[in-house]
Amino acid sequence: MSASPKPPAFDPADPLGLDDLLDPEDLAVRDTVRSWAADRVLPYVADWYEKGELPGIRELARELGSIGALGMSLTGYGCAGASSVQYGLACLELEAADSGIRSLVSVQGSLAMYAIHRYGSEEQKTEWLPRMASGEVIGCFGLTEPDHGSDPAGMRTFAKRDGDDWVLSGRKMWITNGSVAGVAVVWARTEDGIRGFVVPTDSPGFSAPEIKHKWSLRASVTSELVLDDVRLPADAVLPEVTGLRGPLGCLSHARYGIVWGSMGAARSSFEAALDYARTREQFGRPIGGFQLTQAKLADMAVELHKGILLAHHLGRRMDAGRLRPEQISFGKLNNVREAIEICRTARTILGANGISLEYPVMRHATNLESVLTYEGTVEMHQLVLGKALTGLDAFR
Repeated sequence: MSASPKPPAFDPADPLGLDDLLDPEDLAVRDTVRSWAADRVLPYVADWYEKGELPGIRELARELGSIGALGMSLTGYGCAGASSVQYGLACLELEAADSGIRSLVSVQGSLAMYAIHRYGSEEQKTEWLPRMASGEVIGCFGLTEPDHGSDPAGMRTFAKRDGDDWVLSGRKMWITNGSVAGVAVVWARTEDGIRGFVVPTDSPGFSAPEIKHKWSLRASVTSELVLDDVRLPADAVLPEVTGLRGPLGCLSHARYGIVWGSMGAARSSFEAALDYARTREQFGRPIGGFQLTQAKLADMAVELHKGILLAHHLGRRMDAGRLRPEQISFGKLNNVREAIEICRTARTILGANGISLEYPVMRHATNLESVLTYEGTVEMHQLVLGKALTGLDAFR
């Protein structure tokens, strides 16, 4: 009998050997995005976060377009046509830098571009998608309202016909990219049901005041959208969908990116804690040599890499056309909750240093408080899974 092959050495950065699941093209995508984030985000993001701004966002968008990160899993119209797993890996690397950067990419590609690509006319796709894929035009997505978040069916934004035109009135809230966007995909009630509209942001009556005083996602542009009798031509409506299945389909695509992205924030915090535990000395030796610290690190590593494995599994299902919305809820619910817990545990290992922006942990933790509730709160995803498990609807 031939001898069994010797297993590779244990890698603390990849304890389950998950890189074996990736092919060379997957690794190349991951490394490209990781290198870009290390060069263009990590040296500056603590300062951006402290100041509550994202300077040079248009330049960053163009750079992200140049590496194929905008609408990267869409095909045609200048999009990269990457796999779902490759898009997920990009989200992980971007959020390892900062949730605000991943949100910029998610809203651009998985919400605004996806809506146009999936539900738009050929004219709308040709007009907007190539410029959005290159980062020349930034997009935003208007669904949430001041009084309607988890229940979008109650939206008050309304579009009425006036001759051949549409006239939109209403407000949207908590809109990433809003005040820097060149185009907004806005969902509104009509006499025929909820419809989506492609709204150039230079349209008369459209404004997007930026939301200030945030203590989460500070290195991100967040705005309100105000639509004051915005007049649009008949062909501004997305022709291929009516009803909530349109915006909810976009949200499912974006939530998938969050499943991966949240693990990037968790990985960054875990790596900071592991490095700190190896070098920080108390009682005459590194704190990583104490049993309680090792227990924390072990538990963090288990949840981090289980979450990455779950994300990878969902990505393969999406690439095979077999991923269900309930499974995305499963991933979003688990991975964001575990990511927050990893950040909080990492903070305890760093002690007082854990609250300093010299380390990424507190920044990731506060960002994840937004990620926890946007695109579906914990409670909504619990109810999605509860309905799938029992067959009983507890939403109302």
